[in-house]
Amino acid sequence: MKGSRGRNTVQGGGTESPLLGKFARTTLTVLLVALGIGLAIAWRTNDAMADLPFLRKGMRGQEKTLVDETPWKTAQTLAALAVSQEELTFARQAERLADHEVDQAFATALREQNLKQRTLTGEALELQKKVTQLTALVASDQVALNSVAKGSDDEDIAKAQLGLDQDQLDDAKGDLARASGDERGAIQQELTAREASMKQYDAAGGVGNGQVAVLAVSRYRTLSGLVTAWRSQNNRYALVLQAQAAAQSDAANLTTQHNALEQAATTSGNSAAANAGTMASSDRLTGLKRMALQRELVTLYDDRIATENRLADVYGRWATQLTLQHRIVAHLIVVQVMIVLVILIIGIVLSALARRIAERETADRRRARTLSWIARLSVQGVMLLAILMVVFGSPSQLSTVIGLVTAGLTVALQDFILAFVGWFILMGKSGVGVGDAVEINGVSGEVVEIGVFRTTLLETGNWASAGHPTGRRVAFNNKYAISGQYFNFSTSGQWLWDEFTVTVPVDQDVAATMGRVLKTVTEATAEDAKAAEAEWAQVSRQRGLSQFSAEPAVNVRPAGSGAELVVRYVTRAAGRFERRSSLSELVLKTLRVEAPAK
Repeated sequence: MKGSRGRNTVQGGGTESPLLGKFARTTLTVLLVALGIGLAIAWRTNDAMADLPFLRKGMRGQEKTLVDETPWKTAQTLAALAVSQEELTFARQAERLADHEVDQAFATALREQNLKQRTLTGEALELQKKVTQLTALVASDQVALNSVAKGSDDEDIAKAQLGLDQDQLDDAKGDLARASGDERGAIQQELTAREASMKQYDAAGGVGNGQVAVLAVSRYRTLSGLVTAWRSQNNRYALVLQAQAAAQSDAANLTTQHNALEQAATTSGNSAAANAGTMASSDRLTGLKRMALQRELVTLYDDRIATENRLADVYGRWATQLTLQHRIVAHLIVVQVMIVLVILIIGIVLSALARRIAERETADRRRARTLSWIARLSVQGVMLLAILMVVFGSPSQLSTVIGLVTAGLTVALQDFILAFVGWFILMGKSGVGVGDAVEINGVSGEVVEIGVFRTTLLETGNWASAGHPTGRRVAFNNKYAISGQYFNFSTSGQWLWDEFTVTVPVDQDVAATMGRVLKTVTEATAEDAKAAEAEWAQVSRQRGLSQFSAEPAVNVRPAGSGAELVVRYVTRAAGRFERRSSLSELVLKTLRVEAPAK
């Protein structure tokens, strides 16, 4: 229907507004799109967190080196992830073995470069001649420097010439290395850089000291912390297994290279032995040096293979330790979950008890439902707070948070707090009970219900009236016991002054009538007056107050048809109406008896 777009027709011809407005729908759409893009990016980049990136050969952005330093990088990275003291022990062993393996790798690379036989031609041959000439020139410069007098100008000139020729020699060696493919200079530079970085690492102290596994894991006091530790252990376990596999793979590759080199050394030795009689002395010496270098390489490969195997074993024992720590974390997680379950069980039981107590507190079903809802909401709030404390732990500034929350709740729930405290006062010796005749903040009535927060009266009107119920139920917040005022006329020693009026016709002697009425009332209330004076006297002596009199009094005031006598007397609150009725009857009898006599 036209004009009803964006609204839903409801029964009765009305329309219902959409659940979300235009702005809310647009905002929700943008947020959902952003969330989808974030999830896609997180999924695409998840592999960056899955393993050790430098273990993947040829990775974009990865620094290329002539000597593989992967064992050291792997051990160094895993050492930074170690948590417990046991893990740190394995990390130190892995670093030591990996450092030794990389040192042997550099030694192997340098010897392999020395073993290579290169035939220089063209530019490389010319550069070799230049290097030979410059080497001789630097040697002669050194001789000339040694022959001049110390501290003379000739010494400075000799030093300058030596430096110039040395720079030319270094440049020529670099050009020769690039032209001939000799990588010994680059390998030496990498070795120098590695030694410098190792000095910095040793100066920083390496890996630190940790706690034993049980204590290290126990520091996670919350369920969320334990779950985080669980995931971290899973990640470390996968990385350690990956490092172990890499070490085993390196050991296998080194074994293959070792076997090939050993076979080549054996073949060279057999060939040299067969041609020993026909070879020149210089060629034989060169062959022997080459064979010795090959045997050194075989020994280096043996050491590297053993190191890689030991490194793989260390990673294996590290993985076993992580499995043990995984069981510790699993145990603590189960304990925390059991605590949450216990809190839920206690919460359910307390909620049921609160509902039952609320139902027994009052017969009013509506009020019972309200009290039950409040009680269950309070219990559930406390239960939720306890669960949050178990899952996330207490805030870092717990005392400050508790203070602020307490202050805020005190201000917001001031009336409820006063009412609750007032309930305890009302339950005390000087309090009130159901059925008592009381006056609260100027309203009189009989108590019909005393709750935790409210007191309900059946109103009976002013005490000077007839005292019949008005039919209204008046509820008061229990804070009147603290900040208000109340009178209980039903407890022991509760006396009050009551009064009633008597009309005296114009033709009667008012003074004589007053005397007769006063005499009648005095005789009828003598016992009550005596008891009231005795109790008041006892209280006055205890408190140091003046004495009070309980004698009745009769006052006169003019009226349209004569005069009115106001009769005041002391009576107990519980029997106030009966006493008023009996006194009125006695006074009327006195007036009837005296009237005929006149």
